[in-house]
This record gives sequence, C-alpha cells and structure tokens, in this order.
Amino acid sequence: MAGPRILVPRLEGVSRERFMQHLYPQRKPLVLEGIDLGACTSKWTVDYLSQVGGKKEVKIHVAAVAQMDFIKFFFVYFRTLPFDELVQRAAEERHKEFFISEVMDNFLIQVTGKKRVILFSPRDAQYLYLSGTKSEVLNIDNPDLVKYPLFSKARRYECTLGAGDVLFIPALWFHNVISEEFGVGVNIFWKHLPSECYDKTDTYGNKDPTAASRAAQILDRALKTLAELPEEYRDFYARRMVLHIQDKAYSKNFE
Repeated sequence: MAGPRILVPRLEGVSRERFMQHLYPQRKPLVLEGIDLGACTSKWTVDYLSQVGGKKEVKIHVAAVAQMDFIKFFFVYFRTLPFDELVQRAAEERHKEFFISEVMDNFLIQVTGKKRVILFSPRDAQYLYLSGTKSEVLNIDNPDLVKYPLFSKARRYECTLGAGDVLFIPALWFHNVISEEFGVGVNIFWKHLPSECYDKTDTYGNKDPTAASRAAQILDRALKTLAELPEEYRDFYARRMVLHIQDKAYSKNFE
C-alpha cells in the first residue's frame, strides 16, 4: 500500500469564474459536482450506444495481457472491431488503466457509470519508480514493496466518480483509473503553459515540454562526461550535482 490516503475535495455548483480565478491556480485535483452535462448521463446505456454505433468499425488498443503496460508495450495498436461489439465486450469486464502522468491539464468527465481514481502528486515522483511518464508499479492496491519499497512513502489521493462528476487532473499528476462498472468517460486536455513551450510535432500531447527535453539531453551528456572519472570521484561529483539541482530547481512553494 502507498502512504497516507487523502480524499480529493468535492465541490458543487462551481462557476467557471470561481474555478479559473480561485481553484485552477491551486494546481490540485478537484471533483466538480452538479455540472449539467445534458441527457447523455442517463441516455448513454449499453443498448443505446450499441444501437447508435451499430456495425461501424473502430480502431482500438488491445492488450496481450490483463493489464495494459505502456512500459513494455504489451498491446496491439490497430485492431478493428464493430462498435456494438466493442461496447458489449467493454460492459462485461472491470477495467483498469495503467499508471501515468501527462503534460497537459485534463478534465475527466464521467458521463455514465462509476470509476475509482487514484492520484499521486508530482512532488512524490521519487517514490513512484518512473520510466518516463509511467510508473513501473502496476498494482497500486497491493504493490510489491520488496521490489518497490519507496512506494509506501507516496501520498495517495482518492476519489470515486459517478455519472455527471468531473475530475480536474492537473498536468504532471500521476493517475490510475479503475472502472467499477460499465460507463462512458470523456477526457478534455488543454495546455497550461504557453503554446511555444510544447513540442509542435507532438500529435498526442504526451511529450515533455521542450525546455524539459533539452535539460534531459544536457543531463545525459553530463553523465557521460562523469563516466570518464573513477567510481569514487564519479560518485562524489554526481552527489554534488544532485544537491545543486535540489538547491536551484526544487520548488519550496508547493506541498
């Protein structure tokens, strides 16, 4: 199990102005209740979606294992399936998404059904055993603490989404989503930073900001340079570099 459990706050009747001026700048997850999403919250049932979508073929991700793993890439990119069959199959199983963070802000809109969402702050990244933007810890409810001992220090934020709930997920927050029952969720992503901060070739919106990518490349070159030193010296100067990064780059303004 991860560290302390924290419930994600829930607010009802939040206006756009209040969200943008007072809540959005806090950069923390928040469940918004009471937003009028229209008739879709009751209308989009399995039967309705199957009937409307019919036999139109859609492209889907299919995992070769029970849980998708975007680190080892155990999935097939382009398999086609009739839409009504996709809906019927999705309704039969309880689904769990991989554990990931994204570089854009995100509204997860729960149109129908029920989801459990677990989030971790980017401030706890050192406990999450990262490979890029993904965590190697796949089973966050029963993690292997022998293999991932630091995971127990990560603060775990939790919420349950029902039909009509909207979860704000700030950029860089790690999240894992479990479908408790069949439902439809819609994600809306947008850029928190100015457009010029992002990679213009990033079709899917999941590449690091360009400044972060350049910094990572510089770090790789620095590590190759350190490799020219004997182990004792390499270790000492690497530790000095880490302390310098912590002093100059770590923020003291966030929890």
